Amino acid sequence: MASKPITHVATTDIEEMMAPGLERRMDLPGFDEEFVDFPQYIIRITERSWHDRDVEKCLDWYAEDCAIHTMAGDISGAQTVVDNTWATLKAFPDRRLDADIVIWSDEGDGAFYSSHLITSKMTNEGASEFGPVTGKRLRIQTIADCLCKDNRVIEEWLVRDNLAAVQQLGFDADRVAKDQAQSDKINNFSLIEFHTANRDAVQTKEQVDTNVSDAIQIAARALRSSFSDTSLETLREVYDFRASASFPGDVLAYGPDQIQAWMSELLKAFPDPKLSIDHAAEVPYLGNAMDVALRWSATGTHQGAGRYGAPRGAPVFFLGVTQFRIINSRVREQVTIWDDIALRRQIVTARNSYGLATLPGRRASPPLGP
Repeated sequence: MASKPITHVATTDIEEMMAPGLERRMDLPGFDEEFVDFPQYIIRITERSWHDRDVEKCLDWYAEDCAIHTMAGDISGAQTVVDNTWATLKAFPDRRLDADIVIWSDEGDGAFYSSHLITSKMTNEGASEFGPVTGKRLRIQTIADCLCKDNRVIEEWLVRDNLAAVQQLGFDADRVAKDQAQSDKINNFSLIEFHTANRDAVQTKEQVDTNVSDAIQIAARALRSSFSDTSLETLREVYDFRASASFPGDVLAYGPDQIQAWMSELLKAFPDPKLSIDHAAEVPYLGNAMDVALRWSATGTHQGAGRYGAPRGAPVFFLGVTQFRIINSRVREQVTIWDDIALRRQIVTARNSYGLATLPGRRASPPLGP
Protein backbone atom coordinates (compact mmCIF):
# COMPACT_ATOMS: atom_id res chain seq x y z
CA MET A 1 0.00 0.00 0.00
CA ALA A 2 1.29 3.47 -0.91
CA SER A 3 2.28 5.68 2.01
CA LYS A 4 0.97 8.84 0.32
CA PRO A 5 -2.54 9.54 -1.00
CA ILE A 6 -3.35 9.94 -4.69
CA THR A 7 -2.67 13.52 -5.83
CA HIS A 8 -5.56 15.88 -5.11
CA VAL A 9 -5.04 18.64 -7.64
CA ALA A 10 -7.51 21.17 -6.23
CA THR A 11 -5.67 21.38 -2.89
CA THR A 12 -2.03 20.62 -3.78
CA ASP A 13 0.68 23.16 -4.66
CA ILE A 14 2.18 22.87 -8.14
CA GLU A 15 5.73 22.43 -6.80
CA GLU A 16 4.63 19.40 -4.84
CA MET A 17 2.81 17.96 -7.86
CA MET A 18 5.91 18.38 -10.02
CA ALA A 19 8.23 16.78 -7.44
CA PRO A 20 6.10 14.15 -5.70
CA GLY A 21 8.85 11.62 -5.05
CA LEU A 22 9.29 8.22 -6.66
CA GLU A 23 6.73 6.03 -4.90
CA ARG A 24 3.74 4.94 -6.95
CA ARG A 25 0.49 5.90 -5.25
CA MET A 26 -1.82 3.77 -7.40
CA ASP A 27 -1.69 0.98 -9.93
CA LEU A 28 -0.82 2.67 -13.23
CA PRO A 29 -0.05 -0.08 -15.77
CA GLY A 30 1.65 1.05 -18.98
CA PHE A 31 2.60 4.52 -17.68
CA ASP A 32 6.17 5.74 -17.24
CA GLU A 33 7.69 5.41 -13.78
CA GLU A 34 8.07 9.19 -13.42
CA PHE A 35 4.30 9.44 -12.87
CA VAL A 36 3.21 8.50 -9.36
CA ASP A 37 -0.53 8.48 -10.11
CA PHE A 38 -2.95 9.43 -12.88
CA PRO A 39 -3.86 13.00 -11.86
CA GLN A 40 -0.16 13.80 -11.40
CA TYR A 41 0.44 12.42 -14.93
CA ILE A 42 -2.07 14.93 -16.30
CA ILE A 43 -0.47 17.84 -14.44
CA ARG A 44 3.10 16.86 -15.30
CA ILE A 45 2.60 16.45 -19.06
CA THR A 46 0.76 19.79 -19.17
CA GLU A 47 3.50 21.58 -17.25
CA ARG A 48 6.30 20.11 -19.34
CA SER A 49 4.73 20.71 -22.74
CA TRP A 50 3.43 24.23 -22.06
CA HIS A 51 5.48 25.81 -19.27
CA ASP A 52 8.78 24.06 -19.95
CA ARG A 53 8.08 24.45 -23.71
CA ASP A 54 9.01 20.79 -24.26
CA VAL A 55 6.33 20.69 -26.93
CA GLU A 56 7.82 17.84 -28.96
CA LYS A 57 7.19 15.53 -26.01
CA CYS A 58 3.55 15.54 -27.09
CA LEU A 59 4.66 13.00 -29.70
CA ASP A 60 5.26 10.64 -26.75
CA TRP A 61 2.15 11.61 -24.79
CA TYR A 62 -0.46 11.63 -27.58
CA ALA A 63 -1.34 8.65 -29.74
CA GLU A 64 -0.52 8.95 -33.43
CA ASP A 65 -4.23 8.65 -34.26
CA CYS A 66 -5.59 10.52 -31.24
CA ALA A 67 -8.90 12.24 -32.06
CA ILE A 68 -9.47 15.66 -30.47
CA HIS A 69 -13.08 16.83 -30.54
CA THR A 70 -14.13 20.48 -30.37
CA MET A 71 -17.22 22.46 -31.33
CA ALA A 72 -15.17 24.05 -34.11
CA GLY A 73 -14.38 20.64 -35.63
CA ASP A 74 -12.04 17.75 -35.00
CA ILE A 75 -8.32 17.27 -35.40
CA SER A 76 -6.26 14.11 -35.06
CA GLY A 77 -2.75 12.96 -34.37
CA ALA A 78 0.13 13.79 -32.07
CA GLN A 79 1.95 15.84 -34.71
CA THR A 80 -1.10 18.08 -35.13
CA VAL A 81 -1.10 18.65 -31.36
CA VAL A 82 2.55 19.73 -31.58
CA ASP A 83 1.91 22.05 -34.53
CA ASN A 84 -1.13 23.67 -32.91
CA THR A 85 0.66 24.15 -29.60
CA TRP A 86 3.50 26.03 -31.33
CA ALA A 87 0.94 28.10 -33.25
CA THR A 88 -0.77 29.04 -29.99
CA LEU A 89 2.55 30.02 -28.40
CA LYS A 90 3.37 32.18 -31.41
CA ALA A 91 0.18 34.18 -30.81
CA PHE A 92 0.40 34.03 -26.99
CA PRO A 93 4.07 33.39 -26.10
CA ASP A 94 3.63 33.80 -22.34
CA ARG A 95 0.57 31.62 -22.08
CA ARG A 96 0.17 29.60 -18.88
CA LEU A 97 -2.12 26.66 -18.22
CA ASP A 98 -2.64 26.60 -14.46
CA ALA A 99 -4.41 23.56 -13.05
CA ASP A 100 -7.51 24.31 -10.98
CA ILE A 101 -9.07 20.86 -10.73
CA VAL A 102 -8.58 17.37 -12.15
CA ILE A 103 -11.61 15.11 -11.76
CA TRP A 104 -10.78 11.60 -12.91
CA SER A 105 -12.03 8.04 -13.19
CA ASP A 106 -10.66 4.55 -13.74
CA GLU A 107 -12.28 3.30 -16.94
CA GLY A 108 -10.98 -0.25 -16.56
CA ASP A 109 -8.61 -2.27 -18.76
CA GLY A 110 -5.75 0.13 -17.95
CA ALA A 111 -7.60 3.22 -19.23
CA PHE A 112 -8.17 6.41 -17.21
CA TYR A 113 -10.26 9.52 -17.87
CA SER A 114 -9.54 13.07 -16.68
CA SER A 115 -11.52 16.30 -16.70
CA HIS A 116 -8.94 19.07 -16.27
CA LEU A 117 -10.14 22.62 -15.48
CA ILE A 118 -7.47 25.12 -16.53
CA THR A 119 -7.11 28.88 -16.11
CA SER A 120 -4.88 30.55 -18.71
CA LYS A 121 -3.32 34.01 -18.46
CA MET A 122 -1.56 35.31 -21.56
CA THR A 123 -0.65 38.29 -23.73
CA ASN A 124 -1.59 38.47 -27.39
CA GLU A 125 1.64 39.19 -29.27
CA GLY A 126 0.83 37.64 -32.64
CA ALA A 127 -2.07 37.07 -35.00
CA SER A 128 -4.48 34.43 -33.68
CA GLU A 129 -7.42 32.43 -35.00
CA PHE A 130 -9.60 35.37 -33.92
CA GLY A 131 -7.84 38.26 -35.64
CA PRO A 132 -4.75 40.49 -35.73
CA VAL A 133 -2.42 41.11 -32.82
CA THR A 134 -3.82 43.40 -30.11
CA GLY A 135 -1.23 43.31 -27.33
CA LYS A 136 -3.98 42.71 -24.79
CA ARG A 137 -3.87 40.53 -21.69
CA LEU A 138 -6.35 37.69 -21.39
CA ARG A 139 -7.61 35.30 -18.72
CA ILE A 140 -9.75 32.41 -19.92
CA GLN A 141 -10.88 28.99 -18.75
CA THR A 142 -10.63 25.66 -20.55
CA ILE A 143 -11.66 22.13 -19.69
CA ALA A 144 -9.75 19.31 -21.36
CA ASP A 145 -11.32 15.87 -21.00
CA CYS A 146 -8.80 13.14 -21.88
CA LEU A 147 -9.05 9.38 -22.21
CA CYS A 148 -5.60 7.93 -21.55
CA LYS A 149 -3.99 4.53 -21.79
CA ASP A 150 -0.40 3.25 -21.89
CA ASN A 151 1.11 6.67 -21.18
CA ARG A 152 -0.77 8.40 -23.99
CA VAL A 153 -3.86 10.48 -24.57
CA ILE A 154 -5.91 8.39 -26.98
CA GLU A 155 -8.95 10.68 -27.27
CA GLU A 156 -9.71 14.21 -26.08
CA TRP A 157 -12.73 16.50 -25.81
CA LEU A 158 -11.65 20.13 -25.58
CA VAL A 159 -13.87 23.06 -24.56
CA ARG A 160 -12.49 26.59 -24.21
CA ASP A 161 -14.25 29.86 -23.44
CA ASN A 162 -13.47 31.40 -26.80
CA LEU A 163 -16.20 34.00 -26.33
CA ALA A 164 -14.28 35.39 -23.34
CA ALA A 165 -11.06 35.32 -25.37
CA VAL A 166 -12.62 37.26 -28.25
CA GLN A 167 -14.20 39.83 -25.94
CA GLN A 168 -10.97 40.39 -24.00
CA LEU A 169 -9.07 40.81 -27.26
CA GLY A 170 -11.49 43.65 -28.05
CA PHE A 171 -13.18 41.95 -31.01
CA ASP A 172 -16.90 41.64 -31.73
CA ALA A 173 -17.98 38.02 -31.24
CA ASP A 174 -20.51 37.99 -34.08
CA ARG A 175 -17.99 39.60 -36.44
CA VAL A 176 -15.42 36.91 -35.64
CA ALA A 177 -18.03 34.17 -36.15
CA LYS A 178 -19.03 35.74 -39.48
CA ASP A 179 -15.41 35.93 -40.62
CA GLN A 180 -14.85 32.28 -39.71
CA ALA A 181 -18.03 31.24 -41.52
CA GLN A 182 -16.87 33.15 -44.59
CA SER A 183 -13.53 31.31 -44.39
CA ASP A 184 -15.49 28.07 -44.17
CA LYS A 185 -17.33 28.97 -47.37
CA ILE A 186 -14.07 29.60 -49.21
CA ASN A 187 -12.74 26.24 -48.00
CA ASN A 188 -15.90 24.30 -48.89
CA PHE A 189 -16.59 23.57 -45.23
CA SER A 190 -19.84 23.83 -43.28
CA LEU A 191 -19.76 23.49 -39.51
CA ILE A 192 -23.46 22.61 -39.56
CA GLU A 193 -22.83 19.77 -42.02
CA PHE A 194 -19.79 18.65 -40.05
CA HIS A 195 -21.90 18.19 -36.91
CA THR A 196 -24.71 16.23 -38.61
CA ALA A 197 -23.56 12.90 -37.16
CA ASN A 198 -23.02 14.49 -33.75
CA ARG A 199 -26.55 15.92 -33.72
CA ASP A 200 -27.96 12.53 -34.72
CA ALA A 201 -25.96 10.83 -31.96
CA VAL A 202 -27.46 13.11 -29.31
CA GLN A 203 -30.90 11.88 -30.36
CA THR A 204 -30.08 8.18 -30.50
CA LYS A 205 -27.10 7.16 -28.36
CA GLU A 206 -27.32 5.60 -24.92
CA GLN A 207 -26.46 8.06 -22.18
CA VAL A 208 -24.09 7.35 -19.30
CA ASP A 209 -25.62 6.09 -16.06
CA THR A 210 -25.81 9.04 -13.63
CA ASN A 211 -27.31 7.08 -10.74
CA VAL A 212 -23.95 5.69 -9.62
CA SER A 213 -23.53 8.09 -6.69
CA ASP A 214 -25.45 10.80 -4.84
CA ALA A 215 -23.12 13.59 -6.04
CA ILE A 216 -23.28 12.60 -9.72
CA GLN A 217 -27.05 12.24 -9.46
CA ILE A 218 -27.37 15.75 -8.01
CA ALA A 219 -25.07 17.21 -10.69
CA ALA A 220 -26.98 15.46 -13.47
CA ARG A 221 -30.30 16.71 -12.12
CA ALA A 222 -28.96 20.26 -12.01
CA LEU A 223 -27.71 20.06 -15.59
CA ARG A 224 -30.90 18.48 -16.94
CA SER A 225 -33.06 20.99 -15.08
CA SER A 226 -31.07 23.86 -16.57
CA PHE A 227 -31.82 22.63 -20.09
CA SER A 228 -35.48 21.77 -19.53
CA ASP A 229 -37.26 23.04 -16.42
CA THR A 230 -35.76 26.39 -15.46
CA SER A 231 -38.41 27.18 -12.88
CA LEU A 232 -36.90 28.86 -9.85
CA GLU A 233 -38.56 26.34 -7.56
CA THR A 234 -36.84 23.42 -9.29
CA LEU A 235 -33.43 25.09 -9.35
CA ARG A 236 -33.67 25.91 -5.65
CA GLU A 237 -33.97 22.19 -4.95
CA VAL A 238 -30.57 21.44 -6.51
CA TYR A 239 -28.62 24.72 -6.12
CA ASP A 240 -27.47 26.24 -2.84
CA PHE A 241 -28.78 29.76 -2.29
CA ARG A 242 -25.14 30.94 -2.51
CA ALA A 243 -24.33 28.92 -5.63
CA SER A 244 -21.91 30.51 -8.08
CA ALA A 245 -22.00 29.45 -11.72
CA SER A 246 -19.81 30.59 -14.60
CA PHE A 247 -20.91 30.44 -18.24
CA PRO A 248 -19.32 31.26 -21.63
CA GLY A 249 -18.17 34.84 -21.95
CA ASP A 250 -16.72 34.78 -18.42
CA VAL A 251 -20.24 35.34 -17.07
CA LEU A 252 -20.68 34.76 -13.33
CA ALA A 253 -24.14 34.09 -11.96
CA TYR A 254 -24.83 34.04 -8.22
CA GLY A 255 -27.77 32.17 -6.75
CA PRO A 256 -30.53 30.14 -8.40
CA ASP A 257 -32.30 33.30 -9.61
CA GLN A 258 -29.34 34.50 -11.72
CA ILE A 259 -28.65 30.97 -12.98
CA GLN A 260 -32.29 30.75 -14.04
CA ALA A 261 -32.14 34.13 -15.78
CA TRP A 262 -29.04 33.21 -17.82
CA MET A 263 -30.30 29.78 -18.87
CA SER A 264 -33.78 31.14 -19.68
CA GLU A 265 -32.25 33.47 -22.28
CA LEU A 266 -30.43 30.49 -23.83
CA LEU A 267 -33.66 28.49 -23.99
CA LYS A 268 -35.50 31.41 -25.59
CA ALA A 269 -33.05 31.16 -28.46
CA PHE A 270 -33.13 27.32 -28.53
CA PRO A 271 -36.54 26.25 -27.19
CA ASP A 272 -36.21 22.59 -28.26
CA PRO A 273 -32.97 21.41 -26.62
CA LYS A 274 -32.03 17.76 -26.41
CA LEU A 275 -29.30 16.95 -23.87
CA SER A 276 -27.07 13.88 -23.66
CA ILE A 277 -24.76 13.25 -20.69
CA ASP A 278 -21.82 11.36 -22.17
CA HIS A 279 -19.39 10.92 -19.27
CA ALA A 280 -19.45 11.36 -15.50
CA ALA A 281 -16.68 11.31 -12.92
CA GLU A 282 -16.23 12.43 -9.31
CA VAL A 283 -13.49 12.94 -6.74
CA PRO A 284 -13.69 14.04 -3.09
CA TYR A 285 -12.99 17.69 -2.28
CA LEU A 286 -12.81 18.64 1.40
CA GLY A 287 -14.90 17.11 4.14
CA ASN A 288 -18.04 15.62 2.62
CA ALA A 289 -17.91 17.84 -0.46
CA MET A 290 -17.53 16.20 -3.87
CA ASP A 291 -16.32 17.51 -7.22
CA VAL A 292 -18.19 16.14 -10.24
CA ALA A 293 -17.46 16.48 -13.97
CA LEU A 294 -20.12 15.87 -16.61
CA ARG A 295 -19.21 15.91 -20.30
CA TRP A 296 -22.32 16.49 -22.35
CA SER A 297 -23.58 17.23 -25.83
CA ALA A 298 -26.78 18.92 -26.92
CA THR A 299 -28.75 19.94 -29.97
CA GLY A 300 -31.26 22.67 -30.59
CA THR A 301 -32.83 24.81 -33.27
CA HIS A 302 -32.28 28.57 -33.30
CA GLN A 303 -35.90 29.72 -33.19
CA GLY A 304 -35.89 32.73 -30.88
CA ALA A 305 -34.39 36.21 -31.04
CA GLY A 306 -32.23 37.64 -28.28
CA ARG A 307 -28.71 36.67 -27.31
CA TYR A 308 -27.86 35.24 -30.74
CA GLY A 309 -29.75 37.64 -33.01
CA ALA A 310 -32.45 36.99 -35.57
CA PRO A 311 -33.29 33.27 -35.88
CA ARG A 312 -33.03 31.37 -39.16
CA GLY A 313 -33.69 27.88 -37.89
CA ALA A 314 -30.05 26.84 -37.56
CA PRO A 315 -29.70 23.26 -36.28
CA VAL A 316 -26.86 23.60 -33.78
CA PHE A 317 -24.63 21.24 -31.81
CA PHE A 318 -23.12 21.93 -28.39
CA LEU A 319 -20.11 20.15 -26.92
CA GLY A 320 -19.84 21.12 -23.27
CA VAL A 321 -18.30 20.17 -19.95
CA THR A 322 -19.65 21.24 -16.57
CA GLN A 323 -17.78 20.79 -13.31
CA PHE A 324 -19.75 20.94 -10.06
CA ARG A 325 -18.86 21.21 -6.39
CA ILE A 326 -21.53 19.46 -4.35
CA ILE A 327 -21.85 20.46 -0.68
CA ASN A 328 -24.67 19.22 1.56
CA SER A 329 -26.52 17.66 -1.38
CA ARG A 330 -26.68 20.89 -3.40
CA VAL A 331 -24.57 22.54 -6.08
CA ARG A 332 -22.40 25.21 -4.46
CA GLU A 333 -20.07 25.97 -7.40
CA GLN A 334 -20.35 25.27 -11.12
CA VAL A 335 -18.21 25.94 -14.18
CA THR A 336 -19.83 25.40 -17.60
CA ILE A 337 -17.80 25.80 -20.78
CA TRP A 338 -18.57 25.48 -24.45
CA ASP A 339 -17.18 27.34 -27.46
CA ASP A 340 -19.77 30.07 -28.00
CA ILE A 341 -17.91 31.40 -31.05
CA ALA A 342 -18.40 28.02 -32.74
CA LEU A 343 -22.08 28.17 -31.76
CA ARG A 344 -22.42 31.61 -33.38
CA ARG A 345 -20.53 30.32 -36.41
CA GLN A 346 -23.17 27.64 -36.91
CA ILE A 347 -25.90 30.29 -36.68
CA VAL A 348 -24.16 32.54 -39.21
CA THR A 349 -23.74 29.59 -41.57
CA ALA A 350 -27.51 28.97 -41.54
CA ARG A 351 -28.36 32.68 -41.69
CA ASN A 352 -26.34 33.10 -44.85
CA SER A 353 -27.54 29.79 -46.33
CA TYR A 354 -24.02 28.56 -47.02
CA GLY A 355 -25.13 24.92 -46.73
CA LEU A 356 -21.90 23.58 -48.18
CA ALA A 357 -20.93 19.94 -48.05
CA THR A 358 -18.08 19.08 -45.76
CA LEU A 359 -15.02 17.74 -47.51
CA PRO A 360 -13.38 14.84 -45.67
CA GLY A 361 -10.44 16.00 -43.60
CA ARG A 362 -11.14 19.71 -44.13
CA ARG A 363 -11.93 22.24 -41.44
CA ALA A 364 -11.66 26.01 -41.38
CA SER A 365 -9.86 27.03 -38.21
CA PRO A 366 -8.38 24.25 -36.08
CA PRO A 367 -8.32 24.70 -32.31
CA LEU A 368 -4.93 25.95 -31.19
CA GLY A 369 -4.34 23.81 -28.11
CA PRO A 370 -6.03 23.99 -24.69
